[in-house]
Amino acid sequence: MWKAGSIGVLLVLLFGSGNFFKMERGFHAGSGNATEWCSMPKACDMPGFSDWFRVGKHCVKYFFRRLNFTQAEFNCRTKAPGAHLASVHSLQDNSYLLCIVKKFNPKSLRIWLGAYEFFKSGQFFWLDGSFWNFNLWVPGEPNHMYTSNEECLEMSWKETGKWNDDNCNVKKSYICAFKRKEFMEIHSE
Repeated sequence: MWKAGSIGVLLVLLFGSGNFFKMERGFHAGSGNATEWCSMPKACDMPGFSDWFRVGKHCVKYFFRRLNFTQAEFNCRTKAPGAHLASVHSLQDNSYLLCIVKKFNPKSLRIWLGAYEFFKSGQFFWLDGSFWNFNLWVPGEPNHMYTSNEECLEMSWKETGKWNDDNCNVKKSYICAFKRKEFMEIHSE
């Protein structure tokens, strides 16, 4: 029988090793409250993706349908070339994602983001392979490191816009993202 932690093997086989960052309890980036203001990002400038938004180097889209973490990642991969659950690399990007969620589903701000704890190691990585250079954990999170109870990353738990580790089987809405540069390279060939 597959255990909850076994999903990590499948994810690593499917998505590669990614870049890892050892999480220290109590460490978080940024001290501002992401809900003090809400500024929507501009529309994505890629042909065929006008209903997506531009956030940093990515185009992102909110999906209302509630799926577990793995289903959400696989669904993202069908939406655009190189798409994954969104990774977050700055407070500004996190704020944009929160504003998008508030616009489309203000009553349920909990969404999947594209990070996963690697084999109960306490190390989280982004499924898109980008470096872990930012985080915005709720103080005291992630609180289930080294267990198989909560291995996936969600936004908006307890403190709006901040992050929590949660059970990967829980169904949530999610945000997909693809890199604009990679999309342009694929379509220019």
